[in-house]
Amino acid sequence: MASEAKDAPLSVGPQSEETYAEKTIELMSVRQLMWLRFKRSKPAVASAIFLALMYLVAILAGFLAPYGVRQTHDKYPAAAPHVIHIRDTEGNFHWPFVYELVRKVDPETFRATYSPNLEVRYPIRYFQKGEPYTILGLIRSDVHLFLPAEGGVVFLLGTDRQGRDLLSRILYGSQISLTVGLVGIAISLVIGSFVGTMSGFYGGTFDVITQRVVEVLLAFPQIPLWLALAAAVPANWSSIKVYFGITIVLSIVSWAGLSRQVRAKALSVRELDFVMAARLAGSSDLRIITRHIFPSILSHVLVVATLSIPGMILGETALSYLGLGIRPPMTSWGVLLSETQYTRVLTQQPWLITPVAFVMATVIAFNFVGDGLRDAADPFAR
Repeated sequence: MASEAKDAPLSVGPQSEETYAEKTIELMSVRQLMWLRFKRSKPAVASAIFLALMYLVAILAGFLAPYGVRQTHDKYPAAAPHVIHIRDTEGNFHWPFVYELVRKVDPETFRATYSPNLEVRYPIRYFQKGEPYTILGLIRSDVHLFLPAEGGVVFLLGTDRQGRDLLSRILYGSQISLTVGLVGIAISLVIGSFVGTMSGFYGGTFDVITQRVVEVLLAFPQIPLWLALAAAVPANWSSIKVYFGITIVLSIVSWAGLSRQVRAKALSVRELDFVMAARLAGSSDLRIITRHIFPSILSHVLVVATLSIPGMILGETALSYLGLGIRPPMTSWGVLLSETQYTRVLTQQPWLITPVAFVMATVIAFNFVGDGLRDAADPFAR
């Protein structure tokens, strides 16, 4: 009887299932709980996948773009979007192709218009050689994902006033607009985390001085401060120097808010029992900060950093739009939007506003990811 009772299966009911779930959760680490909580937010997961694809596109911009960033088509300035077809006018299916573009000039307005010549088709060919490019500055190649047959052109998003393909310029521009946020937030993350942690841990005179500096930076209106700092960038600098200069400008502006939040977290953490125990054990200040305080606030720092990246992207876009940010020959989404300052663009070339959609989608995606990380940073909250 004893052996039968010992071998009998455990009862599985609602109460036993809850107990098993609780034991399973107890065995998980905090990092695993944060990941599970983050996965519960479908918008955050979808946005993270979208951002990963956007950065992959930025890396492979030269391969995905059919033309070079400065390659011009003299015959097709300000051409409207030219789509790819798989069916002809008679309803027959074909390999993807584009029609020949025919340019006509209106004798009254002298405006050039483009219409497809339905009698001439150019098939789309994949992995074709074209304008040379580099990937990450290391891999050189001239193979593009798709190009029309010789003699044809494909402008999926149209061209600008100089006949440059807008899709190609948007893909190349993503390399600047997306990385300026990461590089800028990395700099502000280091400055803000260091100043905030030191201010919250030591307090006293150092805390008073740093917080007054932070308050002065936060008191300035953001856009005028951007303009003032960007105007200080020498006009004779090269494009690379301007890029890093604008990145530093954005970092100088954004570290103050991060520092204030890190300070608040450090003030609360330094009074906890494990920090007091480390003090009593004779640990040095450096060890307490690096092994106890900063790891405890790291999740919050990452959340704030993620939510700050959209501000960096919008800052670069605004400065470049006003002509104080990234300058040609470098291309960013802000540089592309600077060409839309004229009223005639809205009436005659509305496709030039397309970069706005990429800016908005990226900013919204970062905000969703930041919200998901903010909820995941406290996995024990309900």
